[in-house]
Amino acid sequence: MKTNDRATLAWLGKPPALASGATWGVPWKEGALHRDASLALRGRSGTKVAVQSWPTAYWPDGSVKWTAHAAMFPAGGAEEGYALEIGEGVRAEAPLVVKETDAAVEVDTGAMSCALNRSGASIIREMLRDGVPVCTDGRLVGVREARVRTSGRNAVALEPIESAVERTTVEQAGPIRAVVKIAGRHRIEGSGRKWLPFTLRLYFYAGAASVRAVHTFLYDGNPHQDFIRGLGIRFSVPMKGPLYNRHIRFAGDTGGFAESPKGLMTFRLPERQRSLYERQTAGACIVLDESEDAELLSLLDDSPVWGDFKLTQQTADSYAIVKRTKEGCGWIRAAVGGRSGGLAYAGGEGGGLAVGVRRFWEKFPSALEASGADRDEASVTAWFWSPDAPAMDLRHYDTETHVRSCYEGADELRSTPYGVGNTSELTWWCCDGTPDAETFAAMVREKESPPLLVCEPARFYETKALGAWSLPDRSTPLKVQLEDTLDRLVRFYQDEIEQRRWYGFWDYGDVMHSYDPVRHTWRYDIGGCAWQNTELAPNIWLWYMFLRSGREDVFRFAEAMTRHTSEVDVYHIGEYAGLGSRHNVLHWGCGCKEARIGMAGLHKYYYYLTADERIGDIMDEAKDADYATLRLDPMRAYFAKDEFPTHTRSGPDWSAFCSNWLVQWERYEDAAYRDKMLRGVECLKGMPHRLLTGPVFGYEPKTGELMYFGDENYGHHLMICMGGAQVWQEMAMLLKDPEWDRMLAEYGEFYNLPKEEKARRTGGALQGKDWNIPMLSTAMMAFAADRDKNRALAEQAWDYLLRSGFGWSVTMPLEARPVPRLEYIRPIQEIPWISTNTVSQWSINLIVCLELIGEHLPDSIEMLAAVAAGREAK
Repeated sequence: MKTNDRATLAWLGKPPALASGATWGVPWKEGALHRDASLALRGRSGTKVAVQSWPTAYWPDGSVKWTAHAAMFPAGGAEEGYALEIGEGVRAEAPLVVKETDAAVEVDTGAMSCALNRSGASIIREMLRDGVPVCTDGRLVGVREARVRTSGRNAVALEPIESAVERTTVEQAGPIRAVVKIAGRHRIEGSGRKWLPFTLRLYFYAGAASVRAVHTFLYDGNPHQDFIRGLGIRFSVPMKGPLYNRHIRFAGDTGGFAESPKGLMTFRLPERQRSLYERQTAGACIVLDESEDAELLSLLDDSPVWGDFKLTQQTADSYAIVKRTKEGCGWIRAAVGGRSGGLAYAGGEGGGLAVGVRRFWEKFPSALEASGADRDEASVTAWFWSPDAPAMDLRHYDTETHVRSCYEGADELRSTPYGVGNTSELTWWCCDGTPDAETFAAMVREKESPPLLVCEPARFYETKALGAWSLPDRSTPLKVQLEDTLDRLVRFYQDEIEQRRWYGFWDYGDVMHSYDPVRHTWRYDIGGCAWQNTELAPNIWLWYMFLRSGREDVFRFAEAMTRHTSEVDVYHIGEYAGLGSRHNVLHWGCGCKEARIGMAGLHKYYYYLTADERIGDIMDEAKDADYATLRLDPMRAYFAKDEFPTHTRSGPDWSAFCSNWLVQWERYEDAAYRDKMLRGVECLKGMPHRLLTGPVFGYEPKTGELMYFGDENYGHHLMICMGGAQVWQEMAMLLKDPEWDRMLAEYGEFYNLPKEEKARRTGGALQGKDWNIPMLSTAMMAFAADRDKNRALAEQAWDYLLRSGFGWSVTMPLEARPVPRLEYIRPIQEIPWISTNTVSQWSINLIVCLELIGEHLPDSIEMLAAVAAGREAK
């Protein structure tokens, strides 16, 4: 069998311990997979596994570029690795069944069934296991804190909110995987006002008694009046049997909290009672004998009934578990801990429901609550934002901007959260009994690291389905040093996330921009120097690092950044829909709203590797982002309104549009978006100096036409450092247009020419103004050197990358040093010169240069210096 016909797969991390469904993506070389071909999944033992497959992207020749696959793996039966191959597979023995009626969508996995409403407040009508209800009336819940000023005093009103379903859509109907999307808004009880649009996707697998959910809400309120005090999802869970056979479980730091509404612990604990108590605490159903246990039954009649239990994760490092007997009575502290596993269970005789929130402590303040455990039905709530925490405060940090002192992007104060989103992930299990400790721990692991199969790095590399980048190479001393530095940079930021506690509902997944070595902290309060917000494409850096290594920790780092930056940093509705906010103290704080913050090329790695439908939605949202420039000209601060509909820069604006269009073209084979991209390319070909022109142009979004607007009218480094170089080089691979290739090569060769040479070549039109920061151009130089076999240009690129005299290079070896203990609030380590801009772009350019001009890299920095000195002498 040809290598192209077979993809070797391994688990990202450990194989699943529970019966689990998994969805993953596989790339294919151009021409290798026909769209009508069948695919089979085979374990290393040779056993075929039923698999559901579908295409997610196509090559220009019509062959399949990416496929997505779903399979179900039995408890403890998943093999260490699998192979996906062209050929006939096996059918699912017991496929799931999806039925649609006017009122509901019903999904039967074989292990459980679920009825989903098409309207009303209740999303999940009921979930059954073996025909017995495990939960009913699953709905979104929350609290709005309304702040008003009346009679000279501030007043606060707390208003309950709940889901109002508007559309329930079956997006996939098996045979192995089904996806149902529920969309609607939250309704405020009392006023009836509907706000906070939401989508909730539910994922079902044949044979699974669990459901995975992805919940997204968008903020569409007034941040000065509409404060979200709580937001979550609630289930009603039947509680059967005597109170001592009902169980509440919370996952702690390591083990679990296990209690019942009526515990068997009393002031005395005779031997038989102790044995029963141990069995009760372990989750077993116990039987009390009216004669033998008469005294115990009498004591139980007198003992308190604990009806309500709650675990609240107040910070990334602290949670508390409390309980109370009934409403109106005080909460009693039961336990405290550091970082909860984020899983709760409530049930009685016959079973119950376990609910887990992913990234529970990382996205604090969160909570899990089981109330009414002493009644016929308990309410189990997973809070994405705990109502016991202060309300979300989404207001800007000031009433004015600070452009000159704080590097904020515009004099206009356009800080608004209106239109930003946040996505949370959950898993719940329909249990036929109280999970034992090992099963409970396995549930925590599975919801935190959902099972995922991935290809080996060589396949990602060979297919070129995500552009051109290098595999690790340690064949020379300098290459060893470079690979070590790449690894250490990732490790530094992983450590920094933990050291600086970059956690929280609105912040988790992002990193900060610039460091302050005097205060020994990042510039969290200096306008444009705080949160990174995809500036200089750290997403691409992290995804390159995963693709070339296959490391689980790097994947999870990149995944968290993708989830955050695609939601919080981008506007999904409202005036700025299609645009994102430049880096700032608040993720939505900067007055610069630009398309490049949320371009599809930043997120498509995650989409193709996981087939995540929410990311697919976001990439679709971006396809017409260029029209947003009609509402908000990106060059409005520099040029007055003129005869052009709007303005755009070839990079990072037009390059971001191309990224969006490229994804639409490859996902849907939509020729209209391909042609819009080609229209811009043709316009650049006709410019006086082709890609060297501008970079600001007049622009018509309806046609994609770029119109001449002058030369050297903005900084050229911004054309390439926001992911533009990677977008353009991927376009070269797909368009196969020799003239476009020549334009890119011309740009790479021209960028660092002396000013006099720039002027000579262009008849004085280009005087060398704003061709800044040579390191940022090295990937473009490498493209030119590789295409034109220009060794001298390759050596110059390596010199700029590794010996930059402009403060835009990474110091090797990379070493963090301790901060004197009295100079910061606690012991920390720091790298005083660190800059995420530098790290991101240095790493991206290095990875690309190793691929394109790695053969011209000397064995050591000293040899590189000698080469550079010789070139300068000439």
